[in-house]
Amino acid sequence: MPAERKTLDAAAVSVMVLLCLIWGVGHVAAKFTAQGISLVFQSGIRSLVATGLLLAWAHFRRIPLWERDRTLWPGICAGLLFATEFIFIFAGLAMTDAARMVVFVYLAPCMTAFGLHFLIPQERLDARQWAGILLAFAGVAVAFGDGFAGGRGTLMGDFFGLMGALFWAATTVLIRASRLASVSAPKTLFYQLAVSGPVLLAASWLMGEPGVTLLTPLIVAAFVYQCVAVAFASFLTWFWLLRHYLAARLGVLTFLTPLFGVLGGVVLLGESLTMSFAAAAVLVGAGIYLVNLKA
Repeated sequence: MPAERKTLDAAAVSVMVLLCLIWGVGHVAAKFTAQGISLVFQSGIRSLVATGLLLAWAHFRRIPLWERDRTLWPGICAGLLFATEFIFIFAGLAMTDAARMVVFVYLAPCMTAFGLHFLIPQERLDARQWAGILLAFAGVAVAFGDGFAGGRGTLMGDFFGLMGALFWAATTVLIRASRLASVSAPKTLFYQLAVSGPVLLAASWLMGEPGVTLLTPLIVAAFVYQCVAVAFASFLTWFWLLRHYLAARLGVLTFLTPLFGVLGGVVLLGESLTMSFAAAAVLVGAGIYLVNLKA
């Protein structure tokens, strides 16, 4: 049976805010890296590099990854879902505006909460908490309203973003509702990285991506950031949080990620900061408060 999960405390919220910052900047880094490394291809290489880092970490910490615990097939399924999520997200980025894409991708926490609500009694949300999720998503929609107003997106890109959100949510639900819920965070991450790396590279080849076309110090730095900070350190921390805290409560905090992505664009890419972002931040904060407010 899955272990009992805790509601969010100050430490968990602080760590989640840091993770959202890392992920938000990661979106900027991926777009920047795409100048020299194809999107799906870089995602595959990122998974393979992070797998190597994870194996070294597990060896150093003497964390077992190979014991027989009947998690092989759920782990492979989680890895395939993880790979499919990034195929849709990164392929969709080539067809639609990034701001428009992220609105659809961040439907995932709503989908996760919906799935867990029916599968795990401990994860059930009341009407107030559902309202908080909807309010937080409204904040994300406001923050990226310019993506809709500009009309630069395509229907296929929007569909890919929606599918990316669906597979992200499915991955989280599978981990929370299967035997993976009781294994260590490094092992959960190992399944996803080890499986997704080859799958993503195969998908890149089938899509006809050119792979590496240009390498500069900045492109290499952005790619290293994705491998070390995003795919290894942040994902390892994320799965540790899933192991100890309620997934639906953690999921709503991921609404902060696209907002940090906007801030990353302002700082790193010189994009303008609009009043819509300030309004969105208020809505997201109110939604997070409602979801985590104790009855």
